[in-house]
Amino acid sequence: MPELPEVETIARGLAPLVVHRTIASLDLRYTPIVKDDPDRFARKVPGHVITRVWRRAKLLILDLGVDFHLVFHLKMTGKVWVPGQGIQPDKHTHLIFDLNDGFRIFFQDQRKFGYCALFDEPGLKNWSFFADLGPEPLEMPTADFIEIFQQKKGRIKALLLDQKNIAGIGNIYADESLFMAGIHPETPGWSLGRQELARLHSCLQEVLCQAIDAGGSSFRDYKNALGYAGMFQEKFLVYGKKGCSCPRCKTGIETRKVAGRTTCFCPECQKLPNPR
Repeated sequence: MPELPEVETIARGLAPLVVHRTIASLDLRYTPIVKDDPDRFARKVPGHVITRVWRRAKLLILDLGVDFHLVFHLKMTGKVWVPGQGIQPDKHTHLIFDLNDGFRIFFQDQRKFGYCALFDEPGLKNWSFFADLGPEPLEMPTADFIEIFQQKKGRIKALLLDQKNIAGIGNIYADESLFMAGIHPETPGWSLGRQELARLHSCLQEVLCQAIDAGGSSFRDYKNALGYAGMFQEKFLVYGKKGCSCPRCKTGIETRKVAGRTTCFCPECQKLPNPR
């Protein structure tokens, strides 16, 4: 699933291509991809100027004028991109926005788990999924990060994945930041001291910024706004490295399930503390 760096990369790449352009028409090829009444969606969207492209957590948002927000959740295999001249939609292209100057926006999703929705301003603010999102990790002060996690009883990996605690973090960047901080993924949040949490926040911000600079991480499906793969997967320290040597101590990387997700860590560099 695209996480914060991937969606941020898409938003930054999409903005100069589509902002100030008008959606002239749309082609809805698979109606369940829209979490709305299809007829209302097809009637309301055309004619609006795209005024802003931005990200909140793992959501990609296009502002339409001052009245509406076009929201995409990419889930596991969704892609929102601007194809080059002559590129035709394939069977996984479920929604096409035709812009006023010949540009198009494709929404593709091989597994059809992603969706698009149209909200007005009150509707977006009152949408429970949006309203319940935690703060953005690249924007929050360290003191706020510490306050959120130091009283939590859950395991720190699970706490990082909980979008109500902090927005946009998924499996990749939780594993990478915990390794950088030297924290075992099953460590209870309450057992971490202020210095440990401050270090984790710093490492989380560092790995997110590195990933954004590299255009995100690509495996099977993720592509940026122009259809190109990201490069951060070439810099992974532990994620997906089961059986490989730790880049620090050469111990074999291990995996276990945490919060239902396969979790990669070094048992030597990330020791689980004894319970108090």
